[in-house]
Amino acid sequence: MRLRLPTLLVAMLSAFAGSGCNLDWEKPGLGAPPPERFRAARPRSAPPLRAARDFAALFRSRELTGFVDQALDQNLDIGAAVARIEQADAQARVSSAALRPSLSVNNIAQTNRTPGTVLVPTSGAGGLTPASSDVLATSDFQAVSFGFFQLGLTASYEIDFWGKIQDASSAARLLANASRFDRDVVEITTIAAVLNAYFQTLAARDRLRIARDNVLIATEVFETIKLRFGVGTATGMDVAQQQAILADQRASIPPLEQNLQQTENLLAVLLGRAPEDLLLEGGSLAKLAVPAVAPGLPSEVLLRRPDIALAEARLASQEFSVLRARAAFFPSITLTGLYGLQSALLKNVLRPEAVAWQFGSELAQPLFDGYALQGQYELQKGRYQELATLYRKQILSALTDVENALVAARETERQVMLQADSVTAWRRAYATALARLREGTIDTVTLAITQTSLFQSQDRLAQARLARFRAATGVYQALGGGWSPTTRDVEIAQANAVYEAEKGPWP
Repeated sequence: MRLRLPTLLVAMLSAFAGSGCNLDWEKPGLGAPPPERFRAARPRSAPPLRAARDFAALFRSRELTGFVDQALDQNLDIGAAVARIEQADAQARVSSAALRPSLSVNNIAQTNRTPGTVLVPTSGAGGLTPASSDVLATSDFQAVSFGFFQLGLTASYEIDFWGKIQDASSAARLLANASRFDRDVVEITTIAAVLNAYFQTLAARDRLRIARDNVLIATEVFETIKLRFGVGTATGMDVAQQQAILADQRASIPPLEQNLQQTENLLAVLLGRAPEDLLLEGGSLAKLAVPAVAPGLPSEVLLRRPDIALAEARLASQEFSVLRARAAFFPSITLTGLYGLQSALLKNVLRPEAVAWQFGSELAQPLFDGYALQGQYELQKGRYQELATLYRKQILSALTDVENALVAARETERQVMLQADSVTAWRRAYATALARLREGTIDTVTLAITQTSLFQSQDRLAQARLARFRAATGVYQALGGGWSPTTRDVEIAQANAVYEAEKGPWP
């Protein structure tokens, strides 16, 4: 008995329903809404930060702005991220290809020869006798040759009745969007690294300059004490003590030189250049400006972070992967067709009688596969659960980044002010101690303590300035680095344009 298609569908779905498969899915929640304000800032709305180059210009260093431009154009991590965008766009085209019919040329030219020892005709009624028969003559073994020639087109198309192919296409297109957000994350991270490397280079030069000045100061004091020792107003202990201070200052220079050269090498790599090709004028951190940045509201920040958009796009893509895995349980219907010319002889392949066509449909319904489909479905649901958890974590991390960056910016500013006061005080103390030394009214122990404290205070001030500029970079990175919802809309529109350009005339 032949079943009609609706009857066959009902029978297959009934068998599927009775197989014990569970297709229920309740998506996990994505957490509570963001807080209304940051603890470390006033609850006030603010526009997004400027783009990378404009933000770098706020430090008032044309050299730094030029380095940022070079990084945007030549950084290898950004270049790799751009290549991943191209890969994701190509994968989206691959995943969307099944939405459209496939058409191909299917030309065949073949000749087959069947040995007479396989099929041996009898001399009588035209039947076949076994090849092992002992009564056949040698002339009865006749080989058979025949050919087959075809010129034609074959087509196939799977009807996306359950949306399985569309879900795969949507998942891949969302991953193409995610690749663009990933590139933005890489860009912001790279620009922050360039800024910090430049600041660290200037700080290393400041500290090296301070160390060399301190060597000159310690040398001057050492020569003064030696003169006093020569006239009997200083002891050998005084000379040895100052000599040790001078040696300590000289020993501090090689690590600073090493730090400076290695930081310059790091900056060169971030700019996509060899260390030998980097030309850095430098200067001092004290000559740079520190930009003031308004953080805005937490809800605004979450819309300005490309890593949040990246996590959201991956989560949305995974939802379609879950739907695709669920649709795999249902029947698939494929239409196939062929139209062309066929002939056993090449000379007849273009005759009108050689026209051949074929049209068919195939319906496949999985009944039992060892629970492979159920396992794949559970796997995709588990992956969605993981990405949903990571999405919530990304939101909390973003809010924490902003809070920490604001706290760092505020406290490092205070630290620089207080440390500058400390340097001023120790300079006055050292000047007084040195004057009394020359007058012979102070012992060298007090001078040594004052001198060492001045050296340490100056070095701490240079490090505090570096921490302040790094905090400014942290604010830039935490607030999304010039990225905005407008940027997101533009990049999604670009991805859609790429898809539409490659789609062709099919829906």
